[in-house]
Amino acid sequence: MTLDDLTVAFRRHPALHHISGQFAKGSLTAVTGPNGAGKSTLLKSILALLPVNSGSIKVAPNLRCIAYLPQQSEIERNFPILVRDCILLGYWQKVGQFGSISSVLMARAEAALDAVGLDGFSQRAIGSLSAGQFQRVLFARMLLQDADLILLDEPFNAVDSKTTAELLRIIASWHREGRTVIAVLHDHAQVRSYFPQTLLLARNVIAWGDTATVMTDDYLRQAKVMAEAWDENSLLCEVGARAA
Repeated sequence: MTLDDLTVAFRRHPALHHISGQFAKGSLTAVTGPNGAGKSTLLKSILALLPVNSGSIKVAPNLRCIAYLPQQSEIERNFPILVRDCILLGYWQKVGQFGSISSVLMARAEAALDAVGLDGFSQRAIGSLSAGQFQRVLFARMLLQDADLILLDEPFNAVDSKTTAELLRIIASWHREGRTVIAVLHDHAQVRSYFPQTLLLARNVIAWGDTATVMTDDYLRQAKVMAEAWDENSLLCEVGARAA
């Protein structure tokens, strides 16, 4: 997937500014940077949930599907749905709204629950789960999606260390299978330990490449300074304004 001079704005104020680079097929990339750096905006732009003001996002035409995990704060958990039914939504693209779930697909769903450590939880209401348990449910649903591209927005926020370790294991398995995984993260230790590639954002690209090369004190300091110096009232540059 390639970003070519990508600019995205809210009310003509830039959230991402002239971003160019490539997520290689099968790569495992952390997207990090200060608050307000445009990390979540980038994922939503890839999903076409936000309009692009200028530039482009080029996704491989043979991509089977994209799996997306939003931040937990964006998900309504009071809806009366069982864990089983929630993860079965991972089959949506396969069976559609009125398709039936075969015994084989149901067995895969049970195996997915077991893989995330929730064996026996299928009849629980999602509203009764802890934050960590609910995040495991969402990972189980993504296992059923069988996507080539997986986008994760702060997947370990409000999750305990044991759950984080188990979810990191699943992410590593996706990487071994050749899937492309992009995760928004704040924890620099996690980025350095588990993600071979890193994109450091401060609305602009500060650095993008091998994690050991990107996650240096100098680059992190540059990102902090740029984020603090950014004028929230600045308008798009002329190129972005003409394209808007």
